[in-house]
Parts: sequence; structure tokens; C-alpha cells
Amino acid sequence: MSVEIPDERELLQRTEIAPYGDAKAEAGPDGFRRGGAYHLSSVLPALSSALGAPVSTAVHRNPKVLQELLGIPDASSAIVVLVDGMGFWNLNIRLGHVPYMRSLMDDSVNQRPISTCFPSTTVAAMGTFGTGTCPGLTGMTGYTQINPETGRLSQLIQFKNALEPHDLQRQPTLFESLEAKGVRTTSCGMSKFANSPLTQAALRGARYVSGANAQSRVLAACKAATTPGLTYLYIRDADKIGHNYGWDSEEWIGAFESIDSQLALLRRCAPKGTVIVIVADHGMISARPENRCDVGELDDLQEGLALFGGEPRTPMLYARSEADVPGIVERWQRRFCDRARLWTKEQAVEQGLFGEVDNRVAAMLGDVIVSASDTTTIVDSRSQSDKATRLPSVHGSQSFMEMDIPCLIDMA
Repeated sequence: MSVEIPDERELLQRTEIAPYGDAKAEAGPDGFRRGGAYHLSSVLPALSSALGAPVSTAVHRNPKVLQELLGIPDASSAIVVLVDGMGFWNLNIRLGHVPYMRSLMDDSVNQRPISTCFPSTTVAAMGTFGTGTCPGLTGMTGYTQINPETGRLSQLIQFKNALEPHDLQRQPTLFESLEAKGVRTTSCGMSKFANSPLTQAALRGARYVSGANAQSRVLAACKAATTPGLTYLYIRDADKIGHNYGWDSEEWIGAFESIDSQLALLRRCAPKGTVIVIVADHGMISARPENRCDVGELDDLQEGLALFGGEPRTPMLYARSEADVPGIVERWQRRFCDRARLWTKEQAVEQGLFGEVDNRVAAMLGDVIVSASDTTTIVDSRSQSDKATRLPSVHGSQSFMEMDIPCLIDMA
């Protein structure tokens, strides 16, 4: 049985920010449960329970409940794969190209999405995934955010102008917690990511194993799984190709087929009895040039603005002074009407957009948070490269396409 795919207009509709916690979320109008146990933050705590070494976090107190609700079986060894940029709907729309994942979608446990965090972007999601918590606790709240020590924008893919990874992200990772319990943890990825600041912040604690190519990294993961414990494998091509060519391009389909081949190889070579879980950090939408708004060309949007952070689908606006915030909200709301939703920092914290928010992290959030609707992108040519302002596919906001991610479960 396949998943019924809504039309594009429905998939671009705004979904509510999924709540955190251990609860069995209420089903939405489409029958899917989002948030609570059905959340990216739940995956590693649930797997810790499946391995017999349950780890609770500041957000998830009952890993066993998460395991049961997600439908993950007990196992002595587990491999979790994160495919960057492969949303639940991106996957299902192109399911005909991926025979291995198509076979997984025959299982009812895999026919539902889980939710990623807000904003639906790699930095925030990797912190959420690796710690089993939320951006409001990890301090990883978007692509760019203010460094409260310098007052300048920091970029959190390479941690440019940022706090040190261990200082910014202070939550224990699941890998650290499992290692403390005597459980082996291994991380498999490209060699250049072994000691990257993002790895140190979100995924520290695991022994890092690399390989010269995708196949060798898959085989390294399978070799690691011969010893009981948790193995993590990262695959980035869906996101990289999506940003460069569009997620609906021929190039993306080719990368998607290659990803499926890697996953099929993983399934064939993983030790018998290994549980395999495949997730993503976010989905992607196609951006439309006519819906691109450049703050650098609009004086009214620049007024009162000190820094423009976040990303094209979820800007974070830093005001020159507290007194400038109401005017920014009024001008931006008038400009965008129903093309974006706005919150002040206080409203965003109160409504749980970033989950629980630590006081020190609140200082990193924008004074105004913007969530773009439909295919709108909001950029600033004064500080961003022309290419970065014209990406053919993007993510970060609240559409079903961006927020719904797969959680595919298989057993070798």
C-alpha cells in the first residue's frame, strides 16, 4: 500500500510547530500524528531503549515509550542513517526511482511522517537529533544567528564568528551518554566532517570512521555494526544537489537513486539482526523567482534593522533597539500580509517554536522571527551572495514539505 500524496498546494500549506515530549500526539486531519514521540528529537532516545541502554534527555524522559510508539524493535546493534534534505513528501513523490525505500514503504509503520524541528534546517535539526532535545536548549537555532559575545552574526555550518562548539551547544549528545553507559558508538561520514565544528557540537562522543567514497562509508558502517552498539551514517547528496539544481531536477533524481543504492547496500551487508532506521533533517520545496523578496532593495524592511539572520525561509531579525521592534513587526506584516507569519521573540518563546528555551539561548534569537509561506523566500543582497539568494530549492519554514520527514525502520 502506498501513501496518498496531496497536491502541491496542500503540501505547501503551513503546519503547526510540532510539540516536544513523550506523548502520543493527536492525529491531524490527514490521519498523521506529528510531534511528541513522532519527532526527530525522539529517534536516538528511542534507539537507546532498543539497545537496552535507555537515555533520557531534557526533553524526553521515557525512551521506552518513544521506542514503542515509533515501532522500533529491540536489537543489540543499530544503524541510524540521516539523509540530509530527504523529506517524507520528497521521498514519496519520487518513490518510483528508489526500489529499496519503496519496499520499506509497504510496511505500515513506515507510512507516516515524523516532524522535524523549527526552523526546518540542518543546523537546528542536527542539534535536535544529536542531543534528543530542541534548538532552544542547544543554542543551534538556524543557519545564522547573533553571537551574543561579539554582537556579530555567526554562521553555524562552519561556525564562522561563532562561539566554540562545546560552549555554544552544552547539552550532552546521545553518543556521549551511551558511551558513558559502556555502549559502543560510531559515526560514519566524509573525512572532512570528522572534526568539524558542527560534528563537535551536535554529534560528539562517537568514534568517527570515514571512507574515500559513499560505498566505503556504507561498508564501514556495516563493519562497525558487527559489534553491539549504535552506528550513525550521514548522507548529504539530496540536500547538496537540491540546493544547486532543485529537488525536482534530473540531477536530484540521479542523486536520489544513488542514495537508494547506498541504503540497499547497507541493508544487504549489515549484520543479521541489526535494526536500521532511516531519517532526514528536513524536506525541501522549489523556490520561485517571482516570490523572492530582497530586503536589500526595500528601505521599509531595512528600517530599524541591525542584523538580518536566519535563512531565506525563516529570517531572524535583530532590531537596533527594543523600541524598534513594534515598527519592524508592523512594516514587515504590512509588506508580506499572508506571505509570511511573524512573531516577536517573546511570542516565539511563549508558543514553543524552539521548544524549551534556555535564558542564554534566548539572547541568540532574533527580536522578530519570520516564517515564509507558500514558496516565498526572503533574502538580503547586502550580506548574502547572489547564488545564496537564488537557490532553486530551499527549506526552513513550516510547510508540510519542509517539516515532515521519514522514519523508515528495517531489520537486517
